[in-house]
Amino acid sequence: MTRTEIGYQQLPAGTRRRHALRSLLRSFAVSVVIVAGYFLLPMRLDGPVAWLVLCGGLAVVGLLLAWQIRDIARSPYPRIRALGALATSVPLFLVIFATTYFLMGRSAPANFSEPLTRLDSLYFTVTVFATVGFGDIVAASGPARIIVTFQMLGDLIIVGLVARTLLGAVQTSLSHRE
Repeated sequence: MTRTEIGYQQLPAGTRRRHALRSLLRSFAVSVVIVAGYFLLPMRLDGPVAWLVLCGGLAVVGLLLAWQIRDIARSPYPRIRALGALATSVPLFLVIFATTYFLMGRSAPANFSEPLTRLDSLYFTVTVFATVGFGDIVAASGPARIIVTFQMLGDLIIVGLVARTLLGAVQTSLSHRE
């Protein structure tokens, strides 16, 4: 164990809880900033730019996850870091798709069964993520269905592979201590 790991384990339980709470609050604050940015930042891009937003955004999520997995493996408290990683990565992933749907809906209203506001786009994204699909908003064009299919596959990856990878990073970090 490194000196940091030993030092962390020797901290009183209350101090460790405060560290954990501070880390989770920081992750929650980042999530709030991501969602607030989605609602407040201007979105004036139209047409095929939505595809670029999606590809660029997914690349950012991939890089963020790689950085977070490395950070978890090195952390003296990997479980907390893994929760924080999920608390920031999942909202970013969802906001990227909501932004893509919003831009697609603005550039070609026929892409969806009804015009999409930012709230509608986020709502649609979360219903797809949660696999409940209420049916009130539907992807109506081929390009919109392709993007929704990508999101469904991405949802499976986020829930399965990323959660497993984060758990593996936690287990690796904990095994190095023993």
